[in-house]
Amino acid sequence: MAHFVSHLEGAIDGTALPFGTLANTHAGRPIRVRYHLDRVRAAVTPADLAARPPTLWRYRELLPLPADADPVTLGEGMTPLLPCPRLGRELGLTNLFVKDESQLPTGSFKSRGMTAAVSMAKWLGVKRVALPTAGNAGGAAAAYAARAGIECYVFMPADTPAVNQFEAVLYGAKAFRVNGLITDCGKIVRDGAGRMGWFDLSTLKEPYRLEGKKTMGLELAEQMGWELPDVILYPTGGGTGLIGMWKAFAELAELGWLSAANRDRQGAGVGEGHPLPDGRGSPRMPRLVSCQAEGCAPIVTAFEKGERFAEPFPNARTVASGLRVPAAVGDFMMLDAIRESGGTAAAGSEARIGEWMRRASSAEGVAVCPETAVCFDVLERLVKAGGVKPDERVVVFNTGAAPKYLEALPAELPALDKDAVDWDRVAAG
Repeated sequence: MAHFVSHLEGAIDGTALPFGTLANTHAGRPIRVRYHLDRVRAAVTPADLAARPPTLWRYRELLPLPADADPVTLGEGMTPLLPCPRLGRELGLTNLFVKDESQLPTGSFKSRGMTAAVSMAKWLGVKRVALPTAGNAGGAAAAYAARAGIECYVFMPADTPAVNQFEAVLYGAKAFRVNGLITDCGKIVRDGAGRMGWFDLSTLKEPYRLEGKKTMGLELAEQMGWELPDVILYPTGGGTGLIGMWKAFAELAELGWLSAANRDRQGAGVGEGHPLPDGRGSPRMPRLVSCQAEGCAPIVTAFEKGERFAEPFPNARTVASGLRVPAAVGDFMMLDAIRESGGTAAAGSEARIGEWMRRASSAEGVAVCPETAVCFDVLERLVKAGGVKPDERVVVFNTGAAPKYLEALPAELPALDKDAVDWDRVAAG
């Protein structure tokens, strides 16, 4: 088989597991994909990637799907890394960027995970998948399952944003509203596996959504000339993106693809087991900032207590629906990555989500989702406290399209009489 996977690995204890068979979790915890990176290094270079089409699948050697299998794709292009000078000035930063994932086919970063997970599911012979969702994952899973000709079941809290409900139905999924949280929906998926014969596509309950999400890190490094930023702020619910990017940076370090300039900036490394091929020290990694909402902040709570595992967050409530994950199976993986990076976990104000959506979007024309609004609230406080310096290169991930969250920012426009326009009102806006 034309792939570079060496094996699967239990994230909790390092147990080696075989590749090429269906896998969900090991010891109740996530499974990672490991690669023959020495073979990858011999097979492809950054210059080779630059000559390929600008899609997620340009990183094929670092993805698990064999080269002789066609991916299930909706044309996932590279998302733009946008300089944000006006918003940066407001925050006291000279190098602020937004990586805008809303421009992916299903309007959020979930396209990355689902193209990889559904491609692998199809390759492994899966005919039916199921997952819980609090937002964008359900629509993305439904879209990619439709593309693959796989049956899809989606279970979501009853107050999931209406657009997300609409998407799942639009793409032909069998979708259900549940009178509970995403964890209650997850239990339905687990309990129904034997009876319904579906494969569990939940966050970090199979190995391959993580591999698709890690392309955010690969892409960011390539867009920055194989250097890495100083700080990354990422809205964290289930945490697959945060964990995936950290995995990507470790793989890039071991491949030796990070630029000489990045390698000369010594600092927090990528952990043991990832020496650079040229024998030089570990490159300086970005500080990861896990951003959660005050109404659901299990990772922040565990980080502040110095714990490796997070307790379920009681009475989880937030308008940023993608962050309403009271218990994450990959909690220790998030907390490990945050600490290894020298980063932090912080909760943004629930009351300021709407304000930050308007402020960030109107400053730069980027339609900022509620989850990313939380990141800007955290960033403002970090800058004021000296946790982020004015000249540091800061990247904030906009993980979804704002128009999907009509409930988060209701707007009623002032009315005008067509026959008697009130120009004072018009001037006042």
